[in-house]
Amino acid sequence: MANYINRPRYLQQLIDRRDNGEVKIITGPRRCGKSWLLSHIYKDYLLAQGVKEECIVSVSLDADENEEESDLTDPTKLKAHLREHIANDDENYYVFLDEVQEVEGFERIVNGINSHDNVDVYVTGSNSKFLSSDIRTIFRGRGDEVRVFPLSFKEFITDRKEPLNELWKEYYTYGGMPALLKQRTAEQKVKYLQRLWNKTYIDDVVERHNVKNRQALESLVDALCSSIGSLTNPSRVTNILASVQHVKVDDETINSYIGYLEDAFLFEGAKRFNIKGNKYYESIAKYYSVDVGLRNARLNYRQQEITHIMENVIYNELRTRGYLVDVGVIESREKRDGKLVYIQYEVDFIANNGTDKYYIQSAYALPDEEKREQELKSLKRINDSFRKIVIVGDDIATYTDNNGIVFMGLIQFLLNDDIL
Repeated sequence: MANYINRPRYLQQLIDRRDNGEVKIITGPRRCGKSWLLSHIYKDYLLAQGVKEECIVSVSLDADENEEESDLTDPTKLKAHLREHIANDDENYYVFLDEVQEVEGFERIVNGINSHDNVDVYVTGSNSKFLSSDIRTIFRGRGDEVRVFPLSFKEFITDRKEPLNELWKEYYTYGGMPALLKQRTAEQKVKYLQRLWNKTYIDDVVERHNVKNRQALESLVDALCSSIGSLTNPSRVTNILASVQHVKVDDETINSYIGYLEDAFLFEGAKRFNIKGNKYYESIAKYYSVDVGLRNARLNYRQQEITHIMENVIYNELRTRGYLVDVGVIESREKRDGKLVYIQYEVDFIANNGTDKYYIQSAYALPDEEKREQELKSLKRINDSFRKIVIVGDDIATYTDNNGIVFMGLIQFLLNDDIL
């Protein structure tokens, strides 16, 4: 990763958690920059704050990348190594354990060193054996998660000199996996992303969960990539796999496989929420890829619908900013052909961070009044006072219409953290 990607949002999260007595667990998809965040960005911060170099104990346990330290995957040797480097009770120590799942029984070691008042512990792990869902049990309720995403568009363009429209095209085509910054050609970028799928992500899920039907898993990945932003459920996916890809698998297996992919941070499901009824719909959601470049590469760039890609990018940006995101529906009783019928209007996103809530529509283009009115139907039917926003693909100045609905450009939204 290039040195100039500083990732201040994640650095601040680590700063806020410094010396809080809990184990800091850095999670996210493999190759999204977790190790770099700790061993370079955060370490540089600590050194600048006056922490001595010898008080930062950094151990990489990934044998593929750091063979000279691979013997420390032996728990006895690792404990001896840590005791040797944490020898002075009068000093405060910062311990970084990268790929900690490579050590059998790492939970006991981590919880042991974290019990010392003068030791602050940070760990990362690959998703094949180390997931956020494990944190509650592994660290006895004393784990504090920092979720890391691939580069946002704002991070992606840091110190880049190309025109903004060219950078946006590159981003929505290849995404924000940090190592792409080292790939010079389109061919290299594509091969890198496809290699992540074929040699890293799928293998991880198969290994962790002992998946027997790899073909069904891969077909599911393709189906989710193909249908980003569309409402779906396990039954619908099962039917798609049977009719389109001729893969037969039951709903229960598909439901389990979707959970495996979510646990590996490759997809996220946004639940469908009835705004007026104040309740969730069961077993139906929209699924988004953690990175649009990974999604595009998985489909061999066959489906480059900018409307769906834009929606996925907005979803990821909201999640990166710490929002919980649902998809909304407004039910309205209206007269059609002389009969009263229930009509459902979709709200692309309900973004909530505990204090603020926003209703957001993603509309790549509003070419005429008919399309404009179509996008506004759901927002106009929401009676509460929370802010309603339409994000459009055009480069526009932010404005508010007579209904109190805010319109803003996509690039303005992506580059301004405070625009909401």
